Amino acid sequence: MLRWLSSVYCGSVFYGNVRLSWHGTSGTLPHFLQEPDDAYIVKSNPIKLKCRARPALQIFFKCNGEWVHQSQHQSQEHTDEGTGLKIREVMINVSRQQVEDFHGPEDYWCLCVAWSHLGTSKSRKATVRIAYLRKNFEQDPQGREVPIKGMIVLHCRPPEGVPVAEVEWLKNEEPVGSDGNIDTRADHNLIIQEARLSDSGNYTCLASNIVAKRRSLTATVVIFVNGGWSLWTDWSACNVPCGRGVQKRSRTCTNPAPLNGGAFCEGMSVQKSTCNALCPVDGGWAEWTEWTVCSGECERQRNRECTAPEPKRGGRLCDGAALGTYNCTGGLCTHSEYSQGVSGSSDVALYSGLAAGVVTVVVLIVAVTLYRRNQSEYGVDVIDSSALTGGFQSFSFKTARQGNPLLISSSLQPDLTVSRTYTSPICFQDSMDKELISQEPSLFDPLPDLKVKVHSSFMVSLGVSERGAEYHAQKAHPQTFPRGLAPDYSGVRVEGTLRERREKSLLAPHAPPTPSRPPLRTSGVLGHAGGRLVVPNTGVSLLVPHGGIAEDTTWEMYMVINQEDSKESQEVLLSPEVTYGPPGLDLSCPVAMTIAHCAEFATDNWNIRLKRQTQDNKWEEVMSVEEESTSCYCLLEAQCCHLLLESPGRYALVGEPLSQEAVKRLRLAVFGSADNTNPLGYSLRVYCVDNTPYAFQEVASVERVRGGRLLEEPKTLLFRGNSFSLQLSIQDIPQFLWSIKPFTTCQEFSFSQVWASNQRPLQCAFSLERYSPASSQLSCKISVRQVKGQEQILQVYTSVVESEKEVVPFFTQSNCTTTSLTGSRAFKIPLSIRQRICATFDTANAKGKDWQLLAQKLHIDRNLCYFARQESPSAVILSLWEAQHQDTGDLDSLASALEEIGKVHSSTHSTSKLGNAFSVVCWCGYWNVANMPFY
Repeated sequence: MLRWLSSVYCGSVFYGNVRLSWHGTSGTLPHFLQEPDDAYIVKSNPIKLKCRARPALQIFFKCNGEWVHQSQHQSQEHTDEGTGLKIREVMINVSRQQVEDFHGPEDYWCLCVAWSHLGTSKSRKATVRIAYLRKNFEQDPQGREVPIKGMIVLHCRPPEGVPVAEVEWLKNEEPVGSDGNIDTRADHNLIIQEARLSDSGNYTCLASNIVAKRRSLTATVVIFVNGGWSLWTDWSACNVPCGRGVQKRSRTCTNPAPLNGGAFCEGMSVQKSTCNALCPVDGGWAEWTEWTVCSGECERQRNRECTAPEPKRGGRLCDGAALGTYNCTGGLCTHSEYSQGVSGSSDVALYSGLAAGVVTVVVLIVAVTLYRRNQSEYGVDVIDSSALTGGFQSFSFKTARQGNPLLISSSLQPDLTVSRTYTSPICFQDSMDKELISQEPSLFDPLPDLKVKVHSSFMVSLGVSERGAEYHAQKAHPQTFPRGLAPDYSGVRVEGTLRERREKSLLAPHAPPTPSRPPLRTSGVLGHAGGRLVVPNTGVSLLVPHGGIAEDTTWEMYMVINQEDSKESQEVLLSPEVTYGPPGLDLSCPVAMTIAHCAEFATDNWNIRLKRQTQDNKWEEVMSVEEESTSCYCLLEAQCCHLLLESPGRYALVGEPLSQEAVKRLRLAVFGSADNTNPLGYSLRVYCVDNTPYAFQEVASVERVRGGRLLEEPKTLLFRGNSFSLQLSIQDIPQFLWSIKPFTTCQEFSFSQVWASNQRPLQCAFSLERYSPASSQLSCKISVRQVKGQEQILQVYTSVVESEKEVVPFFTQSNCTTTSLTGSRAFKIPLSIRQRICATFDTANAKGKDWQLLAQKLHIDRNLCYFARQESPSAVILSLWEAQHQDTGDLDSLASALEEIGKVHSSTHSTSKLGNAFSVVCWCGYWNVANMPFY
């Protein structure tokens, strides 16, 4: 390296062996016109540093404290024409290697030193650095979901680099500029003060310097809008034409509507209020006016007007004549002969009509008498005697047929004068039992000339002469019964018709009209001990508590399930229409009625109400299951509803869907049978019914007549109220063994057919045909699905040959189901236990009524105001518990609840006040209450 030797002597400077002298010369110090700038080495390209000064005899660069060799300088010199001073410009190159080889405490630097006659001047230091930009951002922006008008802050820390990278923001690949709402200058962050819908998009942070550009990860910004309620609509008209009803108003979540995942509005979209509609006023006649004077027509007249009151709001007009006349001359009028002729003719016509009517009535009476005599042998009168016999009765079978294989000894000649008596529980198999499928002979298959006589020991005990009932069974289809007698479980009537009146129904399916079905009926004679009525396999029962009927009083009570076609309505019938009576029934406490329903209940989706039919065959709302009432009590469970009722009548559960999420349960079943018209044909029938036991009854009876077999366990499908239809299709049929009738592989029920089926079965059929008699097996799948809803698959695998058929049970039941129980046999809780519980919990103490604690522990703690108005709240609570547990008979739960209550009181009362420890236990159906406390 060149070594500089310089000195100042008498105005001289030595640069090596060169002497710069300015003896006696006047001038100024050098002034830099251009100083070296900071520079960055990009990749391997060297940079140039320049200096220019005036006046300057010489300029040299000094880097990192050492002079740069003269050979590395590139210099130019010229004279300033204006001042005559010399201007010198010098340039050097700095390479990447030079910078990398320097290891000092500072960055690589260079400056210029310029000489003139008066001395030297130094320029600023210029740093030289190697430029770079790393790949990874120190912080990438993160996506955000921000409500409208909210603040958005997207953070970005660019990669490390020399020089420092500049940041730019892109939205959907377009540059984002700063304005009054958007700020991109704050420490590389993007700040949006008030978010707008247009601010939604994909944001990218772009960092760049002289070396490269880098892109961050994309951050998605979503501006969402939470829903807001619109204004309430006007109140609707009252839903009843007369009396107390309900009116509604609604609002929609459209102010604004939810957008980009915003929250839906909170609160109810429908608001209800009670209303009183003014009833129609029927017209009434005012008083007659005075008779007019006798006219030339020999008549006097008077009139009246329909103004007391006038018809209003659609009321009926007055019946009768508004004008009255009579002859006023006593036969002395000139028109009397004509009047008498007319009167005589009228009398002849009147008497002729009366004579014809009398003859017609006589003929009808004779015909009815003869018909009843002819049919009397088919009558039946079965009287309940289970109150004293405990469900056992004597049957007297008199046979008039020989060699019957169903008798005990068919090989012996029967003695027609001898009656065989059997004592056993009077119990018939359920009408939907396994014999529906097997079709094997039953003890109760109708036999020609078979007579059954039922003795009523109960009526004998009341001083009434014994009444026997006989019926003469004709040849009929298996499992059918003579007129007026359906399967009976305890010697009570289960009639096929309802006496003296026809009930009108609440709702109707949107389907073609079909003939009315006779109602299902069960009855029993109940007294002070109470009892239970059950319509078998329908999910319908009635519990009459002990003491509900006055002592020394009995009532023949009944329950009827109506099966007639119904009128159309906007509401959905969710349960059977059930009537209990008789109408004049006088009870001292509520009865507990249990009705199965098909609603998948959720308070936001359904508005379920209990309705009752009035005397004029109109339906009135009793209560909503969500509201509290003191007139009746409703406990809605997943499959059934328990009602506490005080007035006989016809009741039904109806539902109004509040949203498309309302769900109705359907039961799906597939039956099969051979085609009687085609030896190679086979028919598959798929039924869709409301998922209640009662609704499936008709399917069972229809298939029994057709000889159908259940091919797969019934399944449940949740049908949504979204207005979409139900589609049924058959799949996976063996193509080389079976063919299907064209255009029937896919069938459909409209939404209205399914939604308003109202306990009536919907059926579709698939007609198949074998190519060869050797094909004895059928396997396929049937898909049942709601569009945009649930789907169920019914798997069919069956033999179509009679000898190979197997029984496929389709539900499990107990061996015997009774239709009527009286006295203690009707209740799970023994009477002594019940009376002691009521005496204990109906008594007030310092903590209030104990029956409230009982209701809480039994999970019957809603609508307590209803129990508070009862004479014995505990008795009503226990009746409701009995209705809830009539099938399971889970006494352990009641015992546990009572024991828990005992522990609570033991910890809060003194021992002397409680007496012995509270212990109510259930062991093998026996209750031990010896230690039951009174407090």
